[in-house]
This record gives sequence, structure tokens and C-alpha cells, in this order.
Amino acid sequence: MEEKEKTEKQPLAIVRDDPWLAPHAQYLENRLEWYRKHMRFIEEHCNGLGYFASGHRYFGFNYDPQKKGWWFREYAPSAQSVSLMGDFNGWDAEKNPLTRLESGTWETFLDENTYRERLTPFSKVKLRIVSDNGALDRIPAYIRRVIQDPETFDFAGQFLPESSFRWENPGFRLSEDFTPLIYEAHPGMATEDGHVGSWREFADTVLPKISYLGYNTLQLMAVQEHPYYGSFGYHVSNFFAPSSRFGTPDDLRYLIDTAHGMGIAVVMDLVHSHAVKNRAEGLCEFDGKRELYFVDGPSGNHPGWDSKLFDYGKMYVQQFLLSNIAYWMEEFRFDGFRFDGVTSMLYYHHGNQAFDSYDKYFGKDTDNSAVLYLQTANTLIRSRYPTALSIAEDMSGMPGACRPVEEGGLGFGYRLAMGLPDYWIRLLRDRRDEDWDMEQMYYTLLNRRRGEANIAYVESHDQALVGDKTVAFWLMDSHMYTSMSVFTPDPVIDRGLALHKMIRLVTLSLGGEGYLNFMGNEFGHPEWIDFPREGNGWSTKYARRQWSLPDTDHLKYKFLREFDRRMIGFEKQTGLLRLPFPRLLNADQTNKVLIFSRGKYVFLFSFSPQKSIEDYEFFVPQGGNYRIVFSSDDPETGGFSRVREGYRFTSFEKDGVDFLSVYLPSRMCMVLERVGDAPKKKARKGK
Repeated sequence: MEEKEKTEKQPLAIVRDDPWLAPHAQYLENRLEWYRKHMRFIEEHCNGLGYFASGHRYFGFNYDPQKKGWWFREYAPSAQSVSLMGDFNGWDAEKNPLTRLESGTWETFLDENTYRERLTPFSKVKLRIVSDNGALDRIPAYIRRVIQDPETFDFAGQFLPESSFRWENPGFRLSEDFTPLIYEAHPGMATEDGHVGSWREFADTVLPKISYLGYNTLQLMAVQEHPYYGSFGYHVSNFFAPSSRFGTPDDLRYLIDTAHGMGIAVVMDLVHSHAVKNRAEGLCEFDGKRELYFVDGPSGNHPGWDSKLFDYGKMYVQQFLLSNIAYWMEEFRFDGFRFDGVTSMLYYHHGNQAFDSYDKYFGKDTDNSAVLYLQTANTLIRSRYPTALSIAEDMSGMPGACRPVEEGGLGFGYRLAMGLPDYWIRLLRDRRDEDWDMEQMYYTLLNRRRGEANIAYVESHDQALVGDKTVAFWLMDSHMYTSMSVFTPDPVIDRGLALHKMIRLVTLSLGGEGYLNFMGNEFGHPEWIDFPREGNGWSTKYARRQWSLPDTDHLKYKFLREFDRRMIGFEKQTGLLRLPFPRLLNADQTNKVLIFSRGKYVFLFSFSPQKSIEDYEFFVPQGGNYRIVFSSDDPETGGFSRVREGYRFTSFEKDGVDFLSVYLPSRMCMVLERVGDAPKKKARKGK
């Protein structure tokens, strides 16, 4: 009997840690076994995961040093014929036909001696593919650069030889205890005057600003080529091509290398959740009417995004996407990925339903092929770069998304805490300041699965787009256009500045194990983002960031930027997000005060619109001396000098419990640090 108990199968770690998952234990076991079988198949039949994810070294253009020339290969099993054409052969589809192999791959060899003078860097190329959907000119699937003719608007691939870029910071790697403080940014709209910015402009002008603020991670948007600028980079057409509207691939390498030199990691906003439906630029109906890369038929169309959905159950699609991950890591040295649209990938309904029970995560609506792909992708990332960041944009909250695969999870390192921006918008839109619920705020910000890391944020690019409003706009609206001068008093602006700072600090302190900010939001950028489109006359006026605003001494934007810089510095100095889980000390609904502790630090937030309290008493977990180490009330951050950093408080006993008494002004926050034991003092009597 004892032997039987010893050999009894132990439940997965994810189930042990969350007994509510017990009804789904068998599904999770089956899912893990399916993953293990998949990995065994890749090991035995595909020469291992590393080789399987090296499609970019086989398909497209690749130089053969032994034969002295370039192989070009394309996978198009349903094609009747495939030809390579371009500048190098006068766009003659008859001159360079490809030969079909048994696998469905087509190939041709371009001898260096023959094509040296004609196949030069940036030569334009296309494929002529003849299939059951006719003869169509297509851009190669693995092409590494795509450009658009400004007059004809026609797209073409470009031939690029091996890069000769010299990396100045080749040894940059993230430490195991790295805490991501992320600055989300779009390179094209990072200019002041609205012109489409470049990789190099961003590196030279914006990276120093990010470094000054103290963020240690850049989340770079719109990297993969996309034909429509206004899609924010989310309608990708060419997955291996950095967007040419921002410069050359080497320019992107320069940006990443420059960031590494500043100690800033670079995470790529990776779009593997869908693709642009355009045939001319993208992969739709690539080798015939039946889809090669996407789910065939109506279910291959995303109902909300007007785009195509990958068929993750096809081994070739997995190879294409996994090779894409390996390519960006190898060729450009990205330090990780933020996976876009994970919720859409995980469920056949793409997230268009409530997730109000565990049954919704593991039922018939879950796309197990997508689950398997994400598990494999995270395994690949960890095998290449053990400390790389892998972040899921998942609003469903699937249990285990951020647990290791062998524990029953998907293998992500972090999940974006997507409910937090929604909470703040609802609060600012629907509730008076006097009606804010302190306890609800505390538990909403802590509402996440223990053991699964989250990236907290108040707002991202989603809240900055036309059709939405940033937190600064919710707080101050049109007053931002008239009253942001330091010489113009305005109670609306005073309230806005105070709450903007407090909302950020309480979110950073409670909301996750990492933090994110979208560029410009740290100083309350006064405009939304509106990309060029027909509705605005194709103007770039609002696809910009007004960096000069916080640099202008008489404008109050400088206060918000300075607070953000100090807040990020405080986190880095204290290791705040690695401290023990918060402990609620006081949620005072009457006075609108929220107090909690983390380690030796005590956080005080007074959300009261008017009430300042001279002698506010509250419980502390440990008696001693406490000093103010951070505050939103400094004049350099737009405060009113009602408290000052360095001021000390000494605890006292009341009814055998340790208390502090502080002056607590309205609409401000401060952090106290315990700096030593207090001398024994006579206990106060309870009131």
C-alpha cells in the first residue's frame, strides 16, 4: 500500500497551487503530453528545435560559400510553377524558373560570377507564382526588406546580402533578477514635427530621453513590415522584414546596439496573432486558392480585425513563425518579445465572451494548436536566451499563461495587466473623487494570480489613440490647452497633476512585477494619436510626440516628467517590485486614505479632494523610526511643499500595537522607510 502511494502520480504544479483547477487536471495533463510528443517529433524528425526554427537560413536568399553564389528557395507546394524576377534579370519571369523538390519547396541557384554585377544590395525582386488562382506576382515569404514605390504604390522585395554591421555592445544580456520597466514606443511617430521618423533618429534623439527617465526596457512597436502605416504595425505583411519606412535593417541594428550601450533592453512587439489580408504584399492565397499559411475558409478571417488567421496546426506554419522568432533574436539581438493578440490566438471566439469560470479557459472554444505553438515558442526563446523577456498580451487571464510549460503553463514570463487601464478609465469617467472606494482600488490593483508575473500600467498606446482618451485628458481635458503655464493657476490642472502622479505610483506599487508607460504619457502628452488616413486628409500632424513641452520651463508638463523620472528611480533604488507582496494597513473610506506596506516601506495615498489631516494615526507592522523617502508634494514635481523628504516619524504604542502619526495633506502620496528602532516611549492610551 505504501509503495502504491509513493508511485502515485503527482498533480501538475499549476494544479497543486490552485485546487480550483482540479476539474481540469486531466486536460492540463493531456495538453502537456501533447507538447512533449510535439517536441519529441521535432527532435526525432526535424533535427531538433534549433534546426526546425532555422527556416530563414534555408528559405529566401542564402549565400553558399562553397558553391559561391546564392540559393533562393520558397515553399509553395500547390504552385504549378515559380519564377524569380527582378532588376537582376530585367523582370523577365522566363529567365530564372525555380525547380520543384519533392517536399513542395522550389529552388534556384544564382552563381556569384554570373550575377555579381546585377544582383546588388537592394536590388528589387518578386516571384511569379502560377497556380489555381492564376499567375500572380508575389513577394517572397522570407524576404528581409520590402519597399513601396511612392508613385505607383507597388511593393517589391529587395535582395540583401549578409549584414556587415559591427556590434559595439555584443555582450549585453539581461540578469536573472531583471525587473522590466518598459517604455513603449513607436519609431515613426516619435518626431516633434510629425514627419515619419527613422530608426536612427529614434536612437539618437529618443533613446537619451528614455535613458534619462530611467526605464530599462524599450518595447518597440511597428517593427515588422506593414503596408498601412495607420495600422500601428499590427497588419503585418512581411514577417522577416523590418519596416523600410523607418530605414534599413542595419539602421534597426544601430538602434538596438545603441540601446544596449545605454543598458536598455529592447523587446519587439511581435505580431503572430494575425496577418494583413492583402494578396499583393502578404501571404494570403500564396500558392493557390487554398490557404497555405492561414486557416482555410471563412474561419480564417478575423471578424474584428479584417485580417487573416494563421493555422497553427500546420507544421510549416509553426516552422515559419518559430524561425521568425529565431531570426529577430539572431539577426537583431532583441532581448525578448511582447506577443500581440494572445487572447485572439487562444480561443476560436478570439476573446469575444466573458471569462467568468475556469471552464471558459479549457473547453471546446480553446484552440489547442495555438496553445501548442505558444508553448513551443516560449521554449525556443528560453533555449536561445534564458533570461529573455516573453510577455503575453492576454486579457482572458488564462491560468498558467505565465507558468513554465513543464508545470502545466504556456511558458510566458509576464502578462500585461490589461484590466488596470480599464479600471482607471471607468473610475475617472463614472465616479466623483468623493466616491472613490479605497478598498476596491487596493484589491483591484492586486487582482492577479499569485506566482504569475504581471506588467502593470495605467495606460498604453491603446488609450492614446483617436477614439479614446489618455488619463491626462480624462483629468484635465481642454484646460491643458489654456492653463499649463506655471503663471496660470487652475484648480482643474492642480487636481489633474496631483492625481496623474498618484495614479501612477499606486499602480506601480501594487499592480504587478513590472511596469509599462507609453511614450509621452509620462508627461501628460496633450494630444491623441491620429495616423495619416483619408478622414484627416492623410495628415501626420497628430502622429507625433511634442518632446519640447516638458523641456519648456514655464509649462507644467515638466512636473509630470520629473515625477515619473523620480518614481522610476525610486523603484530601481529600492527594488520595489521584488519586495514582499503588499500588506493593507488602512483603507479609510471616510478620509479617502489608502495605506499599505511592502518590506520596510510604507505607502500613504490621500485621495481626499480637500481634507488635510494634521495628526493622522495608523497601524504599522513594525515599530521604529520612519522617514519620508519619496513624495508627490515636492515643488519640482508640481507639489506644494506640505511635506518634505527626510522628515522622520517615530512610532508609538497604543493598546499594545505600533502606530505612526503623520501630517497627511490632501491629494498627495508619500513613501516612508523604516530606518531603525525607536527609543522606548510611553504608550498612548487608546481613543
